[in-house]
Amino acid sequence: MEEELKCPVCGSLFREPIILPCSHNVCLPCARTIAVQTPDTEQHLPPMLQPRGPMPGAAAAGSGLGTGPAVGSVPVFDYECAAGGSGDHVDKLSLHSETDSGYGSYTPSLKSPNGVRVLPLVPAPPGSSAAAAAAAAPRGAATSSSLTCPQCHRSASLDQRGLRGFQRNRLLEAIVQRYQQGRAAASAKCQLCDRSPPEPAAVLCEQCEVLYCAACQLKCHPSRGPFAKHHLVPPLSLQGASSGDGGSSNSGASKAVAAVGVGAGGARKFPTCTDHELENYSMYCVSCRSPVCYQCLEDGKHSKHEVKALGAMWKQHKAQLSQALNGVSDKAKEAKEFLVQLKNILQQIQENGLEYEACLVAQCDALVDALTRQKAKLLTKVTKEREHKLKVVWDQINHCTLKLRQSTGLMEYCLEVIKENDPSGFLQISDALIKRVQVSQEQWVKGALEPKVSAEFDLTLDSEPLLQSIHQLDFIQMKCRVPPVPLLQLEKCCTRNNSVTLAWRMPPFSHNPVEGYILELDDGDGGQFREVYVGKETLCTIDGLHFNSTYNARVKAFNSSGVGPYSKTVVLQTSDVAWFTFDPSSAHRDIVLSNDNQTATCSSYDDRVVLGTAAFSKGVHYWELHVDRYDNHPDPAFGIARINVVKDMMLGKDDKAWAMYVDNNRSWFMHCNSHTNRTEGGVSKGATVGVLLDLNKHNLTFYINGQQQGPTAFENVEGVFLPALSLNRNVQVTLHTGLEVPQSVKQPKLPSN
Repeated sequence: MEEELKCPVCGSLFREPIILPCSHNVCLPCARTIAVQTPDTEQHLPPMLQPRGPMPGAAAAGSGLGTGPAVGSVPVFDYECAAGGSGDHVDKLSLHSETDSGYGSYTPSLKSPNGVRVLPLVPAPPGSSAAAAAAAAPRGAATSSSLTCPQCHRSASLDQRGLRGFQRNRLLEAIVQRYQQGRAAASAKCQLCDRSPPEPAAVLCEQCEVLYCAACQLKCHPSRGPFAKHHLVPPLSLQGASSGDGGSSNSGASKAVAAVGVGAGGARKFPTCTDHELENYSMYCVSCRSPVCYQCLEDGKHSKHEVKALGAMWKQHKAQLSQALNGVSDKAKEAKEFLVQLKNILQQIQENGLEYEACLVAQCDALVDALTRQKAKLLTKVTKEREHKLKVVWDQINHCTLKLRQSTGLMEYCLEVIKENDPSGFLQISDALIKRVQVSQEQWVKGALEPKVSAEFDLTLDSEPLLQSIHQLDFIQMKCRVPPVPLLQLEKCCTRNNSVTLAWRMPPFSHNPVEGYILELDDGDGGQFREVYVGKETLCTIDGLHFNSTYNARVKAFNSSGVGPYSKTVVLQTSDVAWFTFDPSSAHRDIVLSNDNQTATCSSYDDRVVLGTAAFSKGVHYWELHVDRYDNHPDPAFGIARINVVKDMMLGKDDKAWAMYVDNNRSWFMHCNSHTNRTEGGVSKGATVGVLLDLNKHNLTFYINGQQQGPTAFENVEGVFLPALSLNRNVQVTLHTGLEVPQSVKQPKLPSN
């Protein structure tokens, strides 16, 4: 967790941390150091960044510097934090060398222990045009100051309040204090021990100012005699104690321990509003993502913002952070188990490597003298293979350990934050923490917790060749093997209407290269398999199959060495009945579809064609069309068509459609613009037209309101057909699919003479 508590600029534990607009934290002294001024006209320090007092060398007569900053020092800015900080931690950086008191050799940038480049405010050189302009500029000259985040490099402008405009991170400050106390307690050692290293201190004498372990306290500081009135306390309880001049080397540690404990037992003061010091935080501004007081809502900048109760938002954000932490905790648990697995692989690699070496030595010793020269080469290859595997696994262990350590540190820090009872302080950082935890969880991407190499050695030595082939002996590499059997992922295989989707993957620890896959499917009737897909994808959808049919599918992989064995065969059953809608992609542009593409209308007075999304080549299929609107006695047409049917005239006028068109009194069958079998009986609003396509008998029959309309309309229809409809703007119909084929058919109407 210590990495979360260090300032990105100075690399030390945070001191008076403030929250930048980007949600990152920085020490207040470091913020003063990296603040940069940007004048609108000439460089000039604004009032909020003016030095606290006259600087040495600033009043030199005739220098033209006026009361500007002193040569060779960075101005100390007047900043009092909201919690009453005195600004004692201001860093004063020298910008001139030891041999030059001028500006000729000042350092334009410094680097922190963390490698962050720090850009302090640099006054203009004496006598320069910028310095003269600064001296001549009016007191209220327009300038602006900004501060760049050392982590994300986002720049934040300072307003008239200067650094006081940034809120103090009280939660982080409290956690740092607790961390320092715990670290100081853990490092406190007995000052009288003759052991090496000394035992941990158990008590501290307030009068002697000496740390004792339990054994040394009984021996050197008994509770009788002159020591009876001495007060022994835990190591962290001494406040303001200082060791004597003749103390041991551990006296400094006692001072540090005592200093850390100052104020540790005091009650925490609840924060007040930075703009209204007499008001406590009571609400949370959702727009600004910051706590506000009641007076801010009455007359402040938050008066028109959305606000919520501070306690409710505190609980909500705590719940979100806890939920996100659960995800990271699960990943951390998986990572620990994964590390155990990797360490087992290391052991197996070592054992298998030794085993292969032993086998190789035994084979080589059994061959003739000519084989001896090749033995060393083969051993080298085994060793390289083992070292390669070991290196890959060690790299993966180091990478996973680093991620786990980062996640664990973030978890510990977040748990400390959750323990805090300061709602406003929590809400200041909760959004950023939640995002960080979510990003940390997303780092454990799929495949991150899978070994990159297997413990097996894919090396085989063939000792059968004749003596003259010994010098050509070599290992049979993985690349010379055909791929293994693919595994069908049954949980991802599915059927929908007359389409099937298949998915597969290669088995784990399989490192044989794969160049592609071949998917085969039978004809749905127990016939021969045929190739339906060849490529590199592991997911494939096949459309246009027969309804109510059973298909068998299998897949195999191939590479440059050949084709691997087939996978297991999966059986897929297509739907018994067809569920489909009107197809907007193939419909005429004047067709208007609604109701999830189940209702069709037309914007033109001319007949326009729209097709269905399902294609039929086998089986018996039945669907109905309900007439929702019927005005001015139009004659819509219902039937089937090829995919390339003409769509700007009535259905059935070309040779790509078979249809029945009907008005309010009678109907006709039409194909190739040939009208046949006029039948009495028409349609009106509320009527239902049924279409029965029997591809087993290769005929087409129509129904109106459940009664067969005329004789069988068309015979000897073969091929692939799509449901079709033509209508104009006077008609609106709704499609109903997935219906059972009518079992009992009423007596058909006789055609008119």
